[in-house]
Parts: sequence; structure tokens; C-alpha cells
Amino acid sequence: MEYGFFICAFCADGKTGFIEKMRGKVMEINKIINNNIVSSADLNGRELIIMGKGIGFGKKPGQKIDEESVEKIFRMDNEDSLKRFKELLAKLPLEYVQIANEIISYAKSSIGIEMNQNVYLTLTDHISFAIEKFKEDMHFANALFEEIKLFYPKEYLVGKYALRLIEEKTGLKMPDDEAASIALHLVNAEYDSRISDTFRMTEMIREMVERIESRFPQFKENSMHKDWLVSNLKYMAYRLMKVSPIEDGEEDEYHDIIRKNYKEEWNLADEMNEFLKDRYGCSMTVEEKIYLTVIIKRTRDTYRY
Repeated sequence: MEYGFFICAFCADGKTGFIEKMRGKVMEINKIINNNIVSSADLNGRELIIMGKGIGFGKKPGQKIDEESVEKIFRMDNEDSLKRFKELLAKLPLEYVQIANEIISYAKSSIGIEMNQNVYLTLTDHISFAIEKFKEDMHFANALFEEIKLFYPKEYLVGKYALRLIEEKTGLKMPDDEAASIALHLVNAEYDSRISDTFRMTEMIREMVERIESRFPQFKENSMHKDWLVSNLKYMAYRLMKVSPIEDGEEDEYHDIIRKNYKEEWNLADEMNEFLKDRYGCSMTVEEKIYLTVIIKRTRDTYRY
């Protein structure tokens, strides 16, 4: 079982004995959302959303839920998100919900990422929108396609899996830009941020990399070292975009040594900090500038050997 938004992942045959495990409680229908989605409650009275093909067809509130028909059980603690999710489920084909669920399950099992529970809401909504617009022959290019592939390779591979799944389920062969868009939703859920913030964070990483490559062109020539650099910049960008400003610590001898011995790298880190202030309204602490100086220096030294 997995807890959070989806509280139970059922086996292929739909038989896990989940209802019996609820201390003998028989689940009842509280509300019919559509033919495939109904509302119920857990032992503590918290609302559950039960999904299964035809599970609500011809049924009425108060009737028992047929365990054989259950495919997924959803629970969300946030009332506003729960309301939005029910509204979304009421109007979407069951197929889109199943596709989004399979993508998220694959992401969790294949690359082991932890995601905010809202990903089920946001990704389901996105999948529905993308498929419907594609059917209308409306294609959207992802402006950060190359950056997403480089900065979030694991999530992009899940996006590629998603395209194969969508083609298998719907017959639609969507472009690779859509794989990048799906990857961005997964990153958004990992960092627990809004999609607009994730987009800006990706832009920030790209611009930081461009400035380093402009000063030290050899970085462009070695993808392994560049990957290591990018992984460090991602955590820094996340702190700058999402976490409250941190006060500088006291100056110490180590800081002075770094500034004196790694002048080129320190000056670049200082210039990048000024750029971030002007472009994004955030700035690095002295410790972060020292850290950036060190990783640039380390990457340069590793490249030489």
C-alpha cells in the first residue's frame, strides 16, 4: 500500500482484501461522481474517492461498494484540493485518470522519487488538456525542452515512458516536447512548488550554466563534469527560489583562503550573484558563493585530469 493521495495500489486482479482490512467495515457509496467514480469514507470518516470501471453505474448512495470493481482509492487531506479533484474526475474520461496514475506509479517505482500528493491532480489535468489539444491538432513547443532533458534526465525518461503509454492507450503519438512538459510536472511535485516557480528555477539553472560556460568554455566539452555541476546548481536554485533568505554567517579564515586562492572562480560567483539579484530578486549568502566557487574550481580541476 502507498499512503497519501492514493492510499492503496491494487493488484492487477483488483483483489487485495483492502475492504476486509478496514476492521470489518463495509464501504458504502456516499455520492455518485460518475459511472466510474464514487465517494465513500474511511474508518475515521475522512472522504475517499473510489475509482473503478462501472463502479457507480446504476448505483445509489447508501449501497455497498463492490470490492471486485475497485481499481484505486484516493484520499487527500486538503479540502480545497479534494474538491478540485472531484470536479476534475467528474468531467474526465476514466482513461485519462488511469494514464496519469500509471505515469506516477512508474516514476515512483523506476526512479524512486518522492512527490507532493497534488501531482495526481495537476498531472491528470495536464494529461487531459494535452491529449484533447493534440486531437485538435494544436501542438505546443516547450521553451525549456533542452534544459529539462539536461537538468532532469530521470524525470524526462519518465516523460518518454508516458508518451509510449499514451500512444498505447489512445493511439496518439505525441511529440517529445510533451515528455519534457510531463517531466516538469514531476519536478514540480518533487520540489513542492508551483509550475511557474519550477519553470523559473529551470531558467535560473540554465542562465547560471551559460555564465560558467562563457567564462570556462571547456565545461561544454565534458558532459560528465557538467552533469555534476548541474546537480549542485539545482539545489542552490531551489534554495534561492523556494526557501526564505538565510542570513550570512560570520566571516572566517576559510572564506578568506578561498577568495585569495580561487580568484577567477570567486569573481565569477560574485558576478553571478549580482545577476541573480537583478534578474530574480534573490541572492546567495557568502557561504553559498564560497560553495559555488569551490564546485566551479573542483569541476575545472577534474576536467584537467
